[in-house]
Amino acid sequence: MLDTLEAPRPDQLDSGTLSEHVFRLIQAAIVKGDIAPGSKISEPELARTYGISRGPLREAIHRLEGQKLLVRVPHVGARVVSLSHAELIELYEIRESLEGMACRLAAERMSETEIDELRRVLDTHERDEAFKAGVGYYQQEGDFDFHYRIIQGSGNRTLSQMLCGELYQLVRMYRIQFSATPNRPHQAFAEHHRILDAIADRDGELAELLMRRHIGASKRNIERHYQTAQEQTPQPRGEA
Repeated sequence: MLDTLEAPRPDQLDSGTLSEHVFRLIQAAIVKGDIAPGSKISEPELARTYGISRGPLREAIHRLEGQKLLVRVPHVGARVVSLSHAELIELYEIRESLEGMACRLAAERMSETEIDELRRVLDTHERDEAFKAGVGYYQQEGDFDFHYRIIQGSGNRTLSQMLCGELYQLVRMYRIQFSATPNRPHQAFAEHHRILDAIADRDGELAELLMRRHIGASKRNIERHYQTAQEQTPQPRGEA
């Protein structure tokens, strides 16, 4: 589980900095799937790996719980989150509603400079090698994330706190997981451009509709994935 993580040198970092460093490494490994959903988090193993005391490590783990990436299981400890099909669909229903609202507000409030920067974000996505090969969509976070920039552009602090704070890394985890579905990367890119055009035209109603359709398409992609997986699972044979 930990082979993908590079341990920092404890003698170069103070306790707070080390906790932040470990937090970022574990966060990235969970979001990218290097630490599998449902995996148990062993505090002694992590402490040995990073050469740190349990205090800074527990601080990092607590922050990951706050981001919904880790869940505390009674008598077991912390595990990487693994949403059920129903829970994942609920998450996307929340995204569909709230990001649609954010998109409408962004069309009303983003400056021309912010819109130009958003267009440059899509230009960066188009040049990504994985995207050009059709095997995935550009998945950098923060200012390089099309969705993140729109949410920030909404000018609504509560929306930003919910979507770019509490739920952001959990959503990224599943966006990355399903981004490599055949044909989906280029479909998503085309949808992003239509959303951006509506924002640039200051058509908030259309921008909201297109964002809701965009996330709805991702939700249907997930539903097809689960349906296919269910169909491919061998069913128990009945008694003769």
